[in-house]
Amino acid sequence: QVQLVESGGGLVQPGGSLRLSCAASGSSISIYGMGWYRRTPGKARELVARITSSGDINYADSVKGRFTISRDNAKNTVYLQMDSLKPEDTAAYYCKADRSNYGNYIFYWGQGTQVTVSS
Repeated sequence: QVQLVESGGGLVQPGGSLRLSCAASGSSISIYGMGWYRRTPGKARELVARITSSGDINYADSVKGRFTISRDNAKNTVYLQMDSLKPEDTAAYYCKADRSNYGNYIFYWGQGTQVTVSS
């Protein structure tokens, strides 16, 4: 079992920055792919950024060049640095840990943290 707790959300003006953190407990995240997802009312949850256990990274096109995902396995924490924020980045942001184990897909979600970009 992995417990994930997100933090760092809040209200920020357009063009501003926020850094989200996802602290894990219960198991080391080193063997997990770690991702940030977001959801707005009426829309499905979408991938924002993901980093594999080996460090490969992919981003949604909408955040490329503005957001940076990173992981610190020693601290069991994943981060999402969000710069040049836009109103359309407003959403609840969720952290996910996932891995495949002998054909089984194992995943865990955090409770989410709200990000609001508004003047």
